[in-house]
Amino acid sequence: MRTREKEIGDQNIVGQKIKKIREEMNLSQKDFLAQLQIAGLDLSNSAISKLEGQFRRVTDRELLIISKTLKISVDDLLNQK
Repeated sequence: MRTREKEIGDQNIVGQKIKKIREEMNLSQKDFLAQLQIAGLDLSNSAISKLEGQFRRVTDRELLIISKTLKISVDDLLNQK
């Protein structure tokens, strides 16, 4: 796993939580992307990396599919605690 070279961005508030949950589930980005594709969301490696690094905005549709894939509610993703 590569370490992040840049500071965290400010384009979304869920990216780091998505990354944390994905890693807790022992999912690589590649496996996560495959699951998202099955669920109907086609993102590139770059897009998911930017999303997790908070350098990319997240649409409501993307957020819904990501939350379902990670088996967490959208509210829990948005909760900043």
